[in-house]
Amino acid sequence: MLKKRIITAFCLLLVLVAAIWFDQPLPWLTIFIAVWGGLAALEFYKIVSTSNPKIVPLTAFGIIWTILFIVSPHFDYAYIIPILLTGTIVIPPIWLLLRQHKEDAFLSWVWTLTGILYIGWLLSYFVALRLDFGREWVLYACFVTFASDTFAFFIGKTWGKHPLSPTISPRKTQEGAAGGIFGAIVISLLIVWLSDIPINYGYAIILAIVVSIFAQVGDLFESLFKRNMGIKDSGNSLPGHGGFLDRIDSLVFAGVIVYYYVILFGLPAE
Repeated sequence: MLKKRIITAFCLLLVLVAAIWFDQPLPWLTIFIAVWGGLAALEFYKIVSTSNPKIVPLTAFGIIWTILFIVSPHFDYAYIIPILLTGTIVIPPIWLLLRQHKEDAFLSWVWTLTGILYIGWLLSYFVALRLDFGREWVLYACFVTFASDTFAFFIGKTWGKHPLSPTISPRKTQEGAAGGIFGAIVISLLIVWLSDIPINYGYAIILAIVVSIFAQVGDLFESLFKRNMGIKDSGNSLPGHGGFLDRIDSLVFAGVIVYYYVILFGLPAE
C-alpha cells in the first residue's frame, strides 16, 4: 500500500507542478483543478446520497456550479461571485420544487450548497492565487501543505503515542500533528531561500504554522464527514490514496490562507 501511495503521489505531483508552472497555450492549472474539483464533487454527492437514500442532492447542478466557481477568477467582474452565490442558493429550490421526489428536499438543498461551496469556492482560491500573484505562491501553498501531510504521516506512524482526536480519526496523533507543523516550517523556509517570493523568514515560519494547522483541520474535517457518512475513503480512483475528495481535504483551506496572507500581510523579503 505504501509503495502504491508513493508512486501515485509522485505521478500526481509531476502533473500538478507542470500545470502550475505552465499557463500557455491554456490555463493548465485551472483545467487541472476544474477536472479534479468536478470529480471530487461527484464523489461528495454520491457519498451523501448513498449514506441516506432519502437525500437526493442535485448532482449535475452541483458539479457544474463547482466548476463555475473554480474558473470564476478568470472573469474580471466584481459581481461574478455574488451572481454565483445567488445562483447557488436560488436555483436549486426551483429544481427541487419541480421534481417528483420531495422527501427531505431541504436537506438535499443544503447538501447541494455544501458541496459547491466546500469544493468549488475554496478551490477557486488556487486559481486566483496563480492569476493574481504568480505560480511561486501556488507552489508554496501546495508544497507546504504536502510537507505538513507527509511529516505528520511518517512522524505519527513512527513515534505517535497520544491520539489527536480519537473520536474522529483514531490514527492521528499529537506527535504527528507537531511533526506536520515542523515539516511545514522546514519546507517554507527552504522555498523562501530558493525562490524570490516576497516574504521574510519570520513571516515564513508564522505562515507555515498557520497553513499546517488549517491543513490538519481540513484533514480532520473531511474525516469527520466520512465518519458521519459511514465510509472510510471517498473513492478508490487513486491507488493508495482513496478518492479525489480525499486528496484535497488539507488543501482546500491552505489556498485560502495563503491568498489572504498575500493580500493582507505580503511584505518584501529581508
